[in-house]
Amino acid sequence: MDTIKTYIEMLKEYKWQIALPAVTGLLMATFLIFSQSAKSDQTGLTDFPQTEQTSSSQEQTEETSTEVSKEPSLLVVDVKGAVVKPGLYTLEADARVNDAVEAAGGLTSQADPKSINLAQKLSDEAVVYVASKDEDISVVASTTTSSAMSQEEKNTNLVNLNTATEADLQTISGIGAKRAADIIAYREANGGFKSVDDLNNVSGIGDKTMESIRPYVTVD
Repeated sequence: MDTIKTYIEMLKEYKWQIALPAVTGLLMATFLIFSQSAKSDQTGLTDFPQTEQTSSSQEQTEETSTEVSKEPSLLVVDVKGAVVKPGLYTLEADARVNDAVEAAGGLTSQADPKSINLAQKLSDEAVVYVASKDEDISVVASTTTSSAMSQEEKNTNLVNLNTATEADLQTISGIGAKRAADIIAYREANGGFKSVDDLNNVSGIGDKTMESIRPYVTVD
């Protein structure tokens, strides 16, 4: 009994020395727990934008793939002349004349292989004409070239009302020396032609004459 009483007295005397380390240890443990929890939350917040950025990159890649897939991958050509089955054929965008000829069943026995370039690349709306052995290839080539002339090339043959000389104007059917001089006089007096329709204001040019020369003039 005396021993127990002695311990109790010692605890009462040194209670602060014993309690202080215990409280300190408890506070440190609590601090460590909250620190680990805060780090976990911060890691989660940091990872979220990266996940969002990855998702955005995937969407951009998908959009790019969709745009590429929208590019035309086919073309239509008209195969004529000495082939087994003349007609319209749909081919791949990188097709060549040889592909068009094969699609049309190949050359006939009367076809002249020298009239075409089998290695030539095709374009959409192209015409592939295979001449026969008895045809004049030079005439066929000339006709094909004329029919394939672009609108821009045709426009270069038009007479420009704002720059033409009297000699240039007289190359147009229906315009003589007097009328050419009147056109130039009107141009100089009015600062040029704003449109082809202004020819109606030139002396001696009526509606009938206007319509006959309209296809051959421009004000560009």
